[in-house]
Amino acid sequence: MTNQNKKILILGNSHLVVFKFRGELIQELINIGHDVWVCFPNGPFGEGSETAKLYGCHFIKNHIDRRGTNPLKDFAIIKEYRTIIKQVKPDVVLAYTVKPDVYGGVVCRSLKVPFIPNITGLGKGLDQGGLVQRVTIALYKIAINKAQCVFFQNNSDKTFFDKNNIKYPKGRLIPGSGVNLEKFIPLPYPKDAEPIRFIYVARLMKAKGIEQFFDAAHIIKQKYPDIEFHICGYCEEDYKEILEKKMKRHEVIYHGLVENVREYENNCHCVVLPSFHPEGISNVLLEGAACARPLITTDHAGCKETVIDGITGYIVKQRDSNDLVEKMIKFIELSNENREKMGLLGRKKIEKEFDRRIIVDAYLREIDKLGE
Repeated sequence: MTNQNKKILILGNSHLVVFKFRGELIQELINIGHDVWVCFPNGPFGEGSETAKLYGCHFIKNHIDRRGTNPLKDFAIIKEYRTIIKQVKPDVVLAYTVKPDVYGGVVCRSLKVPFIPNITGLGKGLDQGGLVQRVTIALYKIAINKAQCVFFQNNSDKTFFDKNNIKYPKGRLIPGSGVNLEKFIPLPYPKDAEPIRFIYVARLMKAKGIEQFFDAAHIIKQKYPDIEFHICGYCEEDYKEILEKKMKRHEVIYHGLVENVREYENNCHCVVLPSFHPEGISNVLLEGAACARPLITTDHAGCKETVIDGITGYIVKQRDSNDLVEKMIKFIELSNENREKMGLLGRKKIEKEFDRRIIVDAYLREIDKLGE
């Protein structure tokens, strides 16, 4: 292939990671003549192969246990990646999320294939410490030591790598996965006469702050019974019983896992995510702000970057239900005009800092440098 036309292999852990957040990049790569291959575990309805056909790229199914820490299973991923990369013979491999970054990087280094990983968050392995953290750090030191470029989504993650002596030839900070500003457009703000509605969009899991959201709903409903607390997302097993109790008490309204969150955000006044989950930049918050909704989130890396405290929303302390309640009440007591203004200012911040085009251009520049 010429310097202009390359075979590009993209590794991820799900359809969502590859096509929802990198679809614009894939389309751009194909449009300018590159041969694009994507690799991730297929969904139950064949989403990978079907979506790949729509884009005009090639799909290869592999097997990744996203949360598993079984070393034998993880060794199988390395073997699988080695087979796939030797079969495809890519000019460059792009990787997203921890296991594709680590195991894809290990294989690319051994086969001397150019590699560009994206640190989409530290993940539990690096965030929680102990033996798993030490092993993960050791693997990263192998995986990215010869990488063409390492993309970081927030400065805290980059600092973690530097402090732990995980060396890489070149690192670049990008604004998360960015937002497609043509797809996520400002939504009309709810009228003043409507009850104030908060919305939580995420899996119902501890690290995403669902317990703090439940606490806030319970406390605030006692003082403001008309306020509504909406939840969209898959319910983890641990929270099914408590969710049912909260629904019976009319403290929360649960919509389940929804395909189009904007339909629900359209009727809500504020997106709330009390997360302390180790992620790059929260896509839920980026998309909510792009739709001109104020945000209430934590001072955790990957969340705080999306908010100007007191201007486009509020930043609260991690794992602190009382602080969340205080900020939510502060929001309730604003005029509807000021709430709407918060959302519009948040949209401007997204336009300036988080346009997905910024990320696409960063990748195109790095790919163009291959072979120089």
